[in-house]
Amino acid sequence: MVDPPARAYAHDATLARGVDGRPDAVVLPGTAEEVARTVGWCYDHGVPIVPRGGGTGLAGGAVPVDGGVVLSLERVRAVRSFDPLAWRIQVEAGITTADLRRRAREAGLVYPPDPGAADQSQIGGNIATNAGGPHAFKYGVTGAWVTGLEVVLPPGELVSLGGPVRKDAAGYDLKRLLIGSEGTLGVITAAWLRLIPAPEAELPVVGLYPDVPTGCAAIAAVLGTGLQPATLEYLDHRALAAASVRRPFPAPAATGFVVIAEADGSAAEAARLRAELVGVLDDGALGIHAPLARRDVADLWRWRAGVSQAVTARRGGKLSEDIVVPVDRLADAIQATLEIGARHDLETCSWGHAGDGNLHSTFMIDPAHPDQLARAERAAADLFELAVRLDGSISGEHGIGRVKAGRLRNSWPDALVGLHQRTKAAFDPKGLMNPQVKLP
Repeated sequence: MVDPPARAYAHDATLARGVDGRPDAVVLPGTAEEVARTVGWCYDHGVPIVPRGGGTGLAGGAVPVDGGVVLSLERVRAVRSFDPLAWRIQVEAGITTADLRRRAREAGLVYPPDPGAADQSQIGGNIATNAGGPHAFKYGVTGAWVTGLEVVLPPGELVSLGGPVRKDAAGYDLKRLLIGSEGTLGVITAAWLRLIPAPEAELPVVGLYPDVPTGCAAIAAVLGTGLQPATLEYLDHRALAAASVRRPFPAPAATGFVVIAEADGSAAEAARLRAELVGVLDDGALGIHAPLARRDVADLWRWRAGVSQAVTARRGGKLSEDIVVPVDRLADAIQATLEIGARHDLETCSWGHAGDGNLHSTFMIDPAHPDQLARAERAAADLFELAVRLDGSISGEHGIGRVKAGRLRNSWPDALVGLHQRTKAAFDPKGLMNPQVKLP
């Protein structure tokens, strides 16, 4: 174990929102057994445990606000088993998303989940939040690729659930319960993951539209025709403006909405689907951008990955939430996001995973003005009410963490809140696993 400077482990990506902590200690175990011993010691001594992955979370789920031991998994990062011919791999929790995807690619395979900050985010944290990403539209979120987990449960017991099997109908699905639990039930130390053969070709198509209704109609047309792109993304006009400096395609001045789809598969399959996407997305479009060269495709996705940073740079800071609504209510949610921002006198934009109805509704703020952050927090509360009103959810992929823990009662009946609390107590009777996270 290592004794690192504690300050680096006191916060995650929500620091700009004022979510900061004060760890009493930071532990960096090197093995699952050391994780178990640490949890056991903490449970014996009544010390809170805050599991931590790469620190890229956007909900404050790995912040020791009330002290306790931060249990960082960054040194637990071995590849325990890799069976390319069986399309499976077992990795420890601390391996990064980018490293996992690279290892799969070297064997002609792909691990489809692609949440942001791939060079920093770790598989254990991705599983603990059930992270999504652009390719979740076709391939699903992280949990869809997990066949087995190794977990340390209170009071320090190392157990395995599932494994290298593709099916397991024995008992309650505790594996699924732990996926997305945000470290409140146990500490994930390793996982068995499914892989698939890498597609031969990946061909994006970008549609440029004058406004939100026209762009959302194009999204509905893609879905209605039964096409299955790997991604179906969107940016509104303010997100596009913020990210315009390195935009790898021309956009008419009247562009108010952008849709990004991607065709993948064999070369022939991808080419056929690309042509069909161009045909559907061209209706009502101001322009279509459909790069073929590998470098141009990479430039497009590099630009898309940088949208969040570009929006942050607009005013120096932002408060962004990940609400999700039924896809047929996406246009309503995008328009309402702008109205909420205007009501709170905030520059506002959104972008996200259109095919999943998942918005990154964002209020741009100047960190030097605390009143802007306060207004943005009130605007976020309005966003959560909007999501519930549109039959959606307050989180599509970032989790609840600390920043939204008190909001669950707004969308769930007391019976469900109580069931969640009893489930938490069954796993963690002392309430020491990431306290004040996930539940009210």
